[in-house]
Amino acid sequence: MRLIEIVADEGHTGTLSGIADQHEVTDYWWGAPAEDGRRSFRMLVNDKERQSVMDALQNILGTSGDTRIVVLPVDTVLPRPQEDEEHSATVTREELYSQIEKGARIDSNYLLLTFLSTVVAAIGLIEDNVAVVVGAMVIAPLLGPLIALSFGSSLGDGKLLLSALKTGLTGLGLSFLVSLFIGMVWPVDIGRGEALIASAEILARTDVGLAGVALALVSGAAAVLSLTTGLSSTLVGVMVAVALLPPTATMGMLVGAGYTKLAGGAMLLLAVNVVCVIISAKLVFLAKGVQPRTWHERNKARQSTVLYGAIWGVLLLVLVLIVYARHQVFD
Repeated sequence: MRLIEIVADEGHTGTLSGIADQHEVTDYWWGAPAEDGRRSFRMLVNDKERQSVMDALQNILGTSGDTRIVVLPVDTVLPRPQEDEEHSATVTREELYSQIEKGARIDSNYLLLTFLSTVVAAIGLIEDNVAVVVGAMVIAPLLGPLIALSFGSSLGDGKLLLSALKTGLTGLGLSFLVSLFIGMVWPVDIGRGEALIASAEILARTDVGLAGVALALVSGAAAVLSLTTGLSSTLVGVMVAVALLPPTATMGMLVGAGYTKLAGGAMLLLAVNVVCVIISAKLVFLAKGVQPRTWHERNKARQSTVLYGAIWGVLLLVLVLIVYARHQVFD
């Protein structure tokens, strides 16, 4: 349940009351008129009707420059509405955009978190310390751009797509360069040969199988499901971070240490996981009915979905064939 507050011209009183009655909102009330002729109108809206109410408000008031629509969280309502027990939690398109768009921004925090998580991951991998690697996964911000990429294609939002792509490539590139430098100045302990690398954590990121493909698909789907239902995504974020940061750091360190063959395995693992996360995220957005508000935008998003779906599907098929061929050659 959310509290939707609309600050609009007093002349919209009847229109907003009609929207509230049409969608059977739990409750609504007016505030006192302000000196500029606007009034505050508040609706207590359940999860089932929230998206339709938001669409109706934007259809009618979207072109008004002095109108504001604010969605506020509601912790508790007494007496408790019965409909909250009948419908699972959900998040509107606008709330999703507000959350996901933040993950597509390149700022100092994103770059610093990427740098720090890569350093922590590299130390954990070299020292074969699982706890340290997990710590790096918790702070890694690489999940955000991938989800934003899928979300942008679902809405046909080219600006968000481009921003997410730039942010994702920047994060992965920075992580690779940092780990490459670490691999050059802090050589990986390889014992007497490549097959005898002392760190099991590093070796685990130099190979990928069909089970790894399934893990990435499930992890990406779980991450987006947690966002669309409004549930905590902390544990899910860790699951996806497992599939992104450690392979990137492993690849960089092995290249820096001169072991390009093993680095190729880590690169393949990273590519599979990135593609799988994007595809599974896209499928969940489709299943949840995430789409633009207007017909024109929906048509544009449909074309975007077909195009990007085909591209990512072909990439996944190619990667799966490479994984299969690699195992046939080396097993």
